[in-house]
Amino acid sequence: MNKEEIKLLIKAKKISYIRLQFTDMLGNIKAVEIPAKKIDDALDNKIMFDGSSIEGFVRIKEADMYLHPDLNTFLVLPFENKNIGGVARFICDVYMPDGKPFIGDPRYILKRQVEKMNKLGIEKMYVGFEPEFYLFKLNNDGSPSIKYSDKASYFDLSPFDGGEDIRRQISLMLEEMGFAVQTSHHEVGPGQNEITFKYSDVVEACDKVQTFKQVVKVVARENGYLASFMPKPLNKQAGNGMHTNCSLYSKDKGDLFYDPKADMELSLPCKKWITGILNHSRELSLLTNPIVNSYKRLVSGYEAPIYACWSDANRSSLIRIPAIRGLSTRTELRNVDPTANPYLALAGILSCGLDGITNTDDKDIIPPVSDNLFSLSEEEIKSRNIKCLPETLHSAIVEFKTSKILRETLGDHIFYKYIEAKEKEWKEYHTTVSEFELEKYLER
Repeated sequence: MNKEEIKLLIKAKKISYIRLQFTDMLGNIKAVEIPAKKIDDALDNKIMFDGSSIEGFVRIKEADMYLHPDLNTFLVLPFENKNIGGVARFICDVYMPDGKPFIGDPRYILKRQVEKMNKLGIEKMYVGFEPEFYLFKLNNDGSPSIKYSDKASYFDLSPFDGGEDIRRQISLMLEEMGFAVQTSHHEVGPGQNEITFKYSDVVEACDKVQTFKQVVKVVARENGYLASFMPKPLNKQAGNGMHTNCSLYSKDKGDLFYDPKADMELSLPCKKWITGILNHSRELSLLTNPIVNSYKRLVSGYEAPIYACWSDANRSSLIRIPAIRGLSTRTELRNVDPTANPYLALAGILSCGLDGITNTDDKDIIPPVSDNLFSLSEEEIKSRNIKCLPETLHSAIVEFKTSKILRETLGDHIFYKYIEAKEKEWKEYHTTVSEFELEKYLER
């Protein structure tokens, strides 16, 4: 839509407030709201905010920043209270007072990698997310509990599935907002759910997954539940992943990962893309699995990958190739979890994949693994030169700090701010006495 069409829609839908959204370094959605009568100021990029208090943004002396709405992201929010007038939103890019993009804006960092991809003759990166979440009952005072909504398991139906109606409400609201919902079902854990929606261009896909998480949380709360995207909220139960499906596309060649004449019908660029991601998988983990709790999901026995390898079917591998071929040929990165900042995670994935395509010799392509790696011993894994993913946030930080490619991808501003934030998080965790320690050691 153009500016005039947007203003007409605001009037027709009786929109009272406009929400200008952006995402901080840690993946949190932030927003400035303005009355609809100030829409011209927003469309002319005149709305300013104080960036000094936003995680990963700027110093006090550089506080003033501007929000530039992406007109393609204009959306009426059906979940807002219509008694006080409708609310619409834009997703914005963050700019400095001199008119230049803010180098620490996660959306800008991703767009910069897309431009790099375009210069290689690749027109599109398509991404489809598979986010999982738990539904936990809210206490009478509105505080969260870890009492799950049901005791059902994979693909169960009601009456065992206690989240079916909530998932349906979420799906209907997403469709009202323009999402093409594909599947909705109960997941492995009690009270665990998954809703998937159609793939999009990489920036749009990241915009959508941010919106998706917001809708899920709002609808769940309206039904008396907390929707949790925490990677491992329950002991000895399945964790929440966000499998990330990627493909590259050009008008001339179509899906660049598909080659009907090649082994496994996977093109040479596809195998080099996989190799690039696997070679950088340990340093990339801090972006795809960014919190302390992320590494409690990445353990053996719960179908979450812990080995940096790939396969066409094996779910113990980091990258799986779904069976479908042709225009739907894609790689499924299985370690990503929903706490990842999607813009930074995809910028890292794209950068590492492109590095594989441009810098991998044919002889260095990593071959697929067919064995169930969870059934092999540590010695057998090492003998095959298969790397393990980091086991803790601390290990991921150590790997990330040495990464030249991710420093270049993110830029020094976010690279060092991110390290600072994650080291602080690890220190807080590392110096906190846990319930486990009290139960195990207090009476010894």
